[in-house]
Amino acid sequence: MKLRQIRQLIYGIATFMPGVHAFREKAKGTGGTNTAKYCYSIWLRHLVLANKSGLNSHPKIVAELGPGDSLGIGLAALISGSDKYFAFDVIEHANTERNLKIFDELIELFRERTPIPSDKELAEMKPALDQYNFPINILDEKRLTEALEESRIKKIRDAIKNPQPNNEFIQYKVPWYNASVIEKKSIDMIFSQAVLEHVEDLKNTYKSMYSWLRPTGFISHQVDFRSHGTSHEWNGHWTYSDFLWKLIKGKRAYLINREPYSTHIEILEEEGFQKIFDAKNKLKSNLTIDKLSKRYKTMESDDLTTAGVFFQAIIKR
Repeated sequence: MKLRQIRQLIYGIATFMPGVHAFREKAKGTGGTNTAKYCYSIWLRHLVLANKSGLNSHPKIVAELGPGDSLGIGLAALISGSDKYFAFDVIEHANTERNLKIFDELIELFRERTPIPSDKELAEMKPALDQYNFPINILDEKRLTEALEESRIKKIRDAIKNPQPNNEFIQYKVPWYNASVIEKKSIDMIFSQAVLEHVEDLKNTYKSMYSWLRPTGFISHQVDFRSHGTSHEWNGHWTYSDFLWKLIKGKRAYLINREPYSTHIEILEEEGFQKIFDAKNKLKSNLTIDKLSKRYKTMESDDLTTAGVFFQAIIKR
């Protein structure tokens, strides 16, 4: 066992001690969404690829799974013309001061028609796009002028300052565990960025998304299948037995679920979705199937080299 694995094992076991896990989780946050450029880049990626897939690139009601440190991606959706944003999380990470700062910075990015930041500017940015110009074909002058109208921006800012259960623009649902948290068939677009790999009950999550989505709506997700630092190899988490993984995971409820690409597609189809687009992030594997633990011995060879994926899907018609 390599040093990184030993450290993960020690920490996992330590989380069973009273107070250790709670302190670490509170201190570290979730990362990622605490900069305006990141949020701007992610939202425009989902929008551009929705347009490329022939989907609705002007969704009125949007929902995000696991917004993390801020509501920035959802705020980008509102600034670009969406009417309402639902944020679904299991722990409330975001705070008003941070959201207001990101909101103001996002407004300037949209006003300046800033090109979409690429992975050369923001490391690990996925998915890749064919080009990074500001998508004027989607966010044309009329749409942006209406979306950025001063009285509308003021209303959104007031909504950030005074979060209420029946907020006109933003509704934060924490925690969410089942489909009953919002009205059925009420959402045009459900998205997430590097979140679904942390969800334990994937089947219930896809079932909930199906319930929330309007018949004409779609889901749009980026999923990271890598080990998240729990092993030396990027896909080494698939070599751990269930017992060893239980020790490494400890009481970290949302570490990673270790489910590969094919599991998501299987559940997605079982729950009534039809995949219409995907872009895989492929990485070389130094491991072969015979090196994997019993649970993953039947893993498809494609899964072993799929380190991430961006996919979009609609309800089967």
